[in-house]
Amino acid sequence: MTYKSTLLRRSGAVEAGGLDAGVAAHYGDPYREQRLLAGVHVAAAQGKNLTAVVDLSHRGVVTVSGPDRLSWLNTLSSAQLTDLAPGVSTELLLLSIQGRIEHDVRVLDDGATTWLIVEAAEAAPLAAWLTGMRFMLRVEVADVSGLWAVAGTVNPVTEWSERLCWRDPWPHIAPGGFAYTAVPEESHPGLDRSWFEYLIPMADLDAAVGVRPLAGSWAAEALRIAAWRPRLGAETDDKTIPHELDLLRTAVHLAKGCYKGQETVARVHNLGHPPRRLVFLQLDGSQHTLPAAGSAVLLGERQVGTVTSVAQHFEMGPIALAVIKRTVDPAAELTVLDAGEKYVAAQETIVAPDAGQVVGRQTGFLRVPR
Repeated sequence: MTYKSTLLRRSGAVEAGGLDAGVAAHYGDPYREQRLLAGVHVAAAQGKNLTAVVDLSHRGVVTVSGPDRLSWLNTLSSAQLTDLAPGVSTELLLLSIQGRIEHDVRVLDDGATTWLIVEAAEAAPLAAWLTGMRFMLRVEVADVSGLWAVAGTVNPVTEWSERLCWRDPWPHIAPGGFAYTAVPEESHPGLDRSWFEYLIPMADLDAAVGVRPLAGSWAAEALRIAAWRPRLGAETDDKTIPHELDLLRTAVHLAKGCYKGQETVARVHNLGHPPRRLVFLQLDGSQHTLPAAGSAVLLGERQVGTVTSVAQHFEMGPIALAVIKRTVDPAAELTVLDAGEKYVAAQETIVAPDAGQVVGRQTGFLRVPR
């Protein structure tokens, strides 16, 4: 059965497609929604707490309960979870033997249950895989996506202070993490975007949102792209390794014990370089159109990458994330080609071309694990 949010009944709602099918792309005024979501109050909102929330009720939610839950998830994933305190948010990756990303999971524990928030299509396969890995351990896995909704916002919602809330750790470097960016943490654009995801019983979603303004997925995506935050299913394909997207920053603990895919993570980090790198593109806005995700990124006439996410930002105009070959000159002007139309693209380096190969390097290049 195809999911449709109850909030699509709200005035002006236009349904999104792709990863966000089932919730609204916008509610009739995308730029105003984005400004409200970002906390930039328009004149009519002065003096009121009108920061918008985003309907993410299509997201998947999987729970893991039982006394062995954290130690068990620790052995399966890239994250260090054995000492995860109740209420602390983190992120984990489940990798293939080759170190390729299979699941990117938002993690929150309440002291009795570990809550895993994933993309809509990921919940069922994640729950099935985890169930198959239980063996004799004291854990129970459940896909509760139909019972729980997710709502996102850049600021805490006072009325929801008692609800479970995952706070995105991005872009802060987690214990055991490592930054692949060329900019220091204190200059990272992700600092301009705090992000909270609240868990709300699905039956209570409409009432919980109440009269608070809603922003659509277009607004959330624009802020995510501007923050250089990768998303599973957008920036990833079947060959993506964490290093290419700077996910060693928040989702990989480089000093923890063995897990599937660890050999690739360690080998690339210590001795090699990721073959591709995430880049931010500032697109020429004179054409009044946007290229589609999946469009080719060209250096001259040669394709060197692919656009992964695109949005119209309320301040910067048309922006995008792309995954390109590591060896592309960071100073080169690129072109995005979509159905015969070309868009000039100025690149900003996210993952540094020489990231990795830390063994024997001088200190001070990138952030070391802590």
